[in-house]
Amino acid sequence: MYIDSHCHINFPELAGRLPEIFGRMAENHVSHALCISVELEKFPEIRTLAEAHSNVYASVGVHPDHEDCTEPTVDQLVALANHPKVVAIGETGLDYFRLTGDLEWQRERFRTHIRAARACRKPLVIHTRAAADDTLAIMREENAGEAGGVMHCFTESLAVAQAAIELGFYISFSGIVTFKNAAALREVAAAIPLDRMLIETDSPYLAPVPHRGQTNEPGFVKHVAEEIARVRGTTPEAIGEATTENFFRLFAAAKAISP
Repeated sequence: MYIDSHCHINFPELAGRLPEIFGRMAENHVSHALCISVELEKFPEIRTLAEAHSNVYASVGVHPDHEDCTEPTVDQLVALANHPKVVAIGETGLDYFRLTGDLEWQRERFRTHIRAARACRKPLVIHTRAAADDTLAIMREENAGEAGGVMHCFTESLAVAQAAIELGFYISFSGIVTFKNAAALREVAAAIPLDRMLIETDSPYLAPVPHRGQTNEPGFVKHVAEEIARVRGTTPEAIGEATTENFFRLFAAAKAISP
């Protein structure tokens, strides 16, 4: 069995065909999915999805590159996380690729999420792009290791992965690991400890080979497992078993209510 540890099935590309999405998850042995919040305005629909489906969990947070949305407070995030199906804080982090200029607001938002995660004792889902040094520095300054979490859709170096693991974080690989130009990322996937690995789709984006160019969905996460198995010299089933165990170890609230 596999778990999609990061998806956006509430997005318009997927929300209109959920029966089909869940059917394909079952066909591909994907048992659970974590639907990730990117802004507070849309959080209620994610929570409703999680409440309606026993194998869907939710997070609460505001994406680092969303500018025109409600700015969260620590108290607000903690209050919204006080729900049995909300298992994580995020996605949060830093993104210097999409935005330029004075990004201190982005760093302050990241600190707010870390403080909320520590307060409610739920792990962080961290997005970092073109900002690894600052991301790790803030994680250290804010004692993010007390909450733990995952570096989602990982595309950084092995050194960055090792630094995050030293802080108590997991590394999650998306369909990017299957892309032809991702040789360096495959080396990271081959090198990190298996007990610190998760897999994800980040759907509806980043569909893995052989579906590249299509709308991504949770059922495609098996292809991520297959590629990681290939580079590690093991089986997709072994990757599925390990990453499923890792998911429920990290997201303890999900384990408590797992069907």
